[in-house]
Amino acid sequence: MLTGKNILLGITGGIAAYKTTFLVRLLIKAGANVKIVLTESASSFVSPLTLATLSKNPVVSNFVKTENNTIDWNNHVALGLWADIMVIAPATANTLSKMAHGTSDNLLLACYLSAKCPVFFAPAMDLDMYRHPSTKKSFDTLISFGNIMIPATSGELASGLHGEGRMAEPEAILEFISNYLSEGLPLKNKKVLITAGPTYEAIDPVRFIGNHSSGLMGFELARAASELGALVVLVSGPSKYEVQNDSVQLIRVVSADEMYEKAHAHYLDSHIVICAAAVADYKPKVKAAQKIKKSDAELQIDLVKNKDILYSFGQDKTSQFLVGFALETENELENAKGKLKRKNLDAIVLNSMNDQGAGFGGNTNKISFIDTNLDIQTFELKTKAAVAKDILNEIVKRLHA
Repeated sequence: MLTGKNILLGITGGIAAYKTTFLVRLLIKAGANVKIVLTESASSFVSPLTLATLSKNPVVSNFVKTENNTIDWNNHVALGLWADIMVIAPATANTLSKMAHGTSDNLLLACYLSAKCPVFFAPAMDLDMYRHPSTKKSFDTLISFGNIMIPATSGELASGLHGEGRMAEPEAILEFISNYLSEGLPLKNKKVLITAGPTYEAIDPVRFIGNHSSGLMGFELARAASELGALVVLVSGPSKYEVQNDSVQLIRVVSADEMYEKAHAHYLDSHIVICAAAVADYKPKVKAAQKIKKSDAELQIDLVKNKDILYSFGQDKTSQFLVGFALETENELENAKGKLKRKNLDAIVLNSMNDQGAGFGGNTNKISFIDTNLDIQTFELKTKAAVAKDILNEIVKRLHA
């Protein structure tokens, strides 16, 4: 949910500010871009240098900045517009009251008033302050403005009292924001299984039969599905690519047999299955135990068929929406339609090696999406990231038709 998101973190002067170092690390790990603005008192509780190091961005706290004997200003409007999400944690009673009344006497409050994005606030204060009617009024006013409150928890407080007012833990804040952003997404709570990349079929301990698939298309599909709220299992053959968020479970395999086993382990409880892997059709009948030495002018290797993962999925299909890929060099459309029917698919993605920029190895692809009604949607050459979004959008349309 947070991959690529710009998050403006506002930190106010409460003891819970020390937890924000952990929150920043979690946000960065989740793939977010983080900028931080402190109130003046917040720097007494947490080091701006630590936060700048963790966020990889300068930390600001004042309207005016002096550099190299020149005076400039920190642009609160630019910061507010930059943010996709603003999070104020900890949010003290003082800051919450100022937010509710539109007071703008520091840079953080000016950024808040300039923000056009969702604003989350995580209150942190002592028990009696948290229960005070004026604080409750601030909560209600801010929520009525459309801000989102991350409720405080109960626990030991700085005063030594035990009760409500403790700021939510960084992990809980991250989970709260992610869950909020996923509400209404078309694939929320859906499990999506994706296969990607090539398979390598061993000839001997050194050599293998493989192909030029990079796996990029499958990895982009996984990212696009996760951005739509899905829980993704990505079973990938050898590939240099990595996943960037925790909602994608990456399972690495090498051979077609391994991919068959790992993919089938997740198939039955999946809602959507996209087979984008370029699985080898054949494997050596016998894998040599030692490296085959060069001797004769010719070498004969007996091959046997691999199990057809996509076909087996079609045979075992219950309620899954099953999508295959067809990379063709001739009679493209007819071959794709034949594969669609023969393998009991709900849709097939056709790309042709005859289209410049399509196929293996590159960053672009050109596809046609064909469903069981033989409705064909053809797209122009695009980046594989854009193609992945097109494919998921076509699937979602048919799921909700």
